[in-house]
Amino acid sequence: MADDTAYGDATDQDLLARHVAGDPEAFGELVRRHRDRLWAVALRTLGDREEAADAVQDAFVSAYRAAHTFRGQSAVTTWLHRITVNACLDRVRKAASRKTAPVDDTERLEQLLEPQESASAPAERNDLHRRLMKALATLPPEQRAALVLVDMQGYPVAEAARILDVPPGTVKSRCSRGRARLLPLLSDLRPEGVTGDRKPAGPERNRSTETSVPPAAGPPRAGPPDTGPSDSAAVKGGGGRA
Repeated sequence: MADDTAYGDATDQDLLARHVAGDPEAFGELVRRHRDRLWAVALRTLGDREEAADAVQDAFVSAYRAAHTFRGQSAVTTWLHRITVNACLDRVRKAASRKTAPVDDTERLEQLLEPQESASAPAERNDLHRRLMKALATLPPEQRAALVLVDMQGYPVAEAARILDVPPGTVKSRCSRGRARLLPLLSDLRPEGVTGDRKPAGPERNRSTETSVPPAAGPPRAGPPDTGPSDSAAVKGGGGRA
């Protein structure tokens, strides 16, 4: 395991460069820094702990192998998020082709709640969370990924666009269509969860003022990844391109 003090001053790009140069511990430090946020995105996109764990593992393996293709045209964390989202979308599409849903029963939905939340959160909140995840599972994969990033994880539209490798307008459109499809399924939820009255946490949120999906129950996110222009190294399926 990497010594935290050895890499305390190293940037993510430094770590990736050290990994490419042969440092056996550098990539492990990148994993330590970003796995929690990548796990949260994967879990809420796929709705299943085993699938999410496999997707994150696939993403890290792809990033490990494709590190030499990274050209610094985006932040490393954006690149990692993009690979992870693509790995998740691949799994969603494969599940759809087998005519199975990523979230198809109460047991799987309950797995989305952390143990401490299951024990202490009000029953009403748990029920809202389960219903939200079940409703999300009805959306096309691209709409679901956009809503998870923008409404549930709190990423600005511009950063979600970089992660998904699409224009910001496409993210807004996917979110808008996804919200429109979710509203009939969630119309009876408490007003503060569906009226869109929640104010953005800051000017960088770049949030649409329309109705948004209520955030999932869970610990506060550590903050959005560093922003940067799109990097051509990330490709669908979790790998990288030269």
